Amino acid sequence: MNIQLKNQVAWITGGGEGIGRAIALRAAKSGAKVAITGRDIEPLNGVVAEIEKQHGTALAVPGDVTVPEEMQQVVKSIIDEWGQIDFLCANAGTNGTWSPIEELDYEEWTKTISVNLTGTYLAIHHTVPHMKAAGNGSIVILSSVNGTRVFSNEGASAYAASKAGQLALGKMLALELAPSKIRVNVICPGAIDTGIHEKTERHDLEEIDNPVEFPEGNIPLTGGEMGKADQVAQLAIFLASDAASHITGTPVWIDGAESLLQG
Repeated sequence: MNIQLKNQVAWITGGGEGIGRAIALRAAKSGAKVAITGRDIEPLNGVVAEIEKQHGTALAVPGDVTVPEEMQQVVKSIIDEWGQIDFLCANAGTNGTWSPIEELDYEEWTKTISVNLTGTYLAIHHTVPHMKAAGNGSIVILSSVNGTRVFSNEGASAYAASKAGQLALGKMLALELAPSKIRVNVICPGAIDTGIHEKTERHDLEEIDNPVEFPEGNIPLTGGEMGKADQVAQLAIFLASDAASHITGTPVWIDGAESLLQG
């Protein structure tokens, strides 16, 4: 199936690396004009250069997803440039700190919730008025297997809570926004080969470890090999496209059956 997003504007938060970068590249390849947001301009410019090298159209709009004024300004910049946002991918996220709950301090908890859940809210909050004015739109939220199917990753309390919140938010908004012809779906990746795993802070997890030995690796479909960012990107572009025009309020787990084994 040749998925197309021609004449559409796609906005991807956290678009400078990992899954967000892959979604931005796929969206551009499918014909969309692509805006990407992150806190640091350098990686954003790198992705824009990649897209433009492939004769696509892209815009780097730096901003912190946890700051309301910055998200409002990002949306304004995209609208000023192209006049519309047809596809929002709320992808920006952090693994945060994984530790026993009594050691997880308030600042660590708040940072994870702010980036993953509040950041998703702010991106949607400022985008929806423009989608309503256009009479259609597609929103894809990047959640996780953690907090939606998997609860055996010890210490990931803040992360799992934020990801469960994203799923609940997506389902609530799918119903709320359906009369406005705005679809909202949720992608729940398992282990994907990106740099986010190295950024996770882990403290004293051996104290709460429940050891399990998985035969032939813990990802059944691949024998333990992690998924690729582009596989998630292909799913996101499908959900944004007319090929998914009757799909809303739907979580899709993309994990090679990992969550069925580990949940």
